[in-house]
Amino acid sequence: MTAKLKVTTIGNSVGIVLPKEILARLRVEKGDSLYATETPDGIELRAFDEEFADDMEMAEKIMRDNRDLLRKLAE
Repeated sequence: MTAKLKVTTIGNSVGIVLPKEILARLRVEKGDSLYATETPDGIELRAFDEEFADDMEMAEKIMRDNRDLLRKLAE
């Protein structure tokens, strides 16, 4: 599925309006939260999942704390 989204002013902020088809595929509705993740292909949107958010926070901490070790393993 591909959709062209327009960046627009929403109050004092800037945002995008998601078509109902995209909301249905994400299984979200007004008031729900989305999780945005940067990937090699761009930004991925998914329904906010508390467990996934906790896992990502832990992974980022491990990567920060063990930066030198991870760099050596990558060699």
